[in-house]
Amino acid sequence: MPSTVVPCLRYHDTPAMLAWLCTNFGFTIRRCIPGRQGEVAHAELTLGDGMVMIGTHSEDDYGRLLATPAQAGGLLTQTIWLHVDDADAVHARVLGSGAVITQPIGDAPQGGRAFACRDPEGHLWQVGTYDPWGAA
Repeated sequence: MPSTVVPCLRYHDTPAMLAWLCTNFGFTIRRCIPGRQGEVAHAELTLGDGMVMIGTHSEDDYGRLLATPAQAGGLLTQTIWLHVDDADAVHARVLGSGAVITQPIGDAPQGGRAFACRDPEGHLWQVGTYDPWGAA
């Protein structure tokens, strides 16, 4: 069954981030809805049974409730855990993309291999082989 919790992120250059997330993390674009001025109003990206929704940051009613990492001085109140089969391979792709690694690849305390990075617009992602659904 797909996850009932779906993170939502806003980006300034959403088309570039769609490509980055698909290339580096392995997401697939499920749906992409253009906005009135050609921006990405809403996109749904899937990976396994998970999903993340993204859109272009704007100064609409919803957008005024959010700050991008750049607007927040790089500080965040959440991060996204991305379960993958091979964290070392994803780490190599992310390194090659020039993303900032905030936690080097290594063995994670909860098990498996993991690392953390910021995507090109500063959102923080933790990536690892630990599967919280499989843990007891």
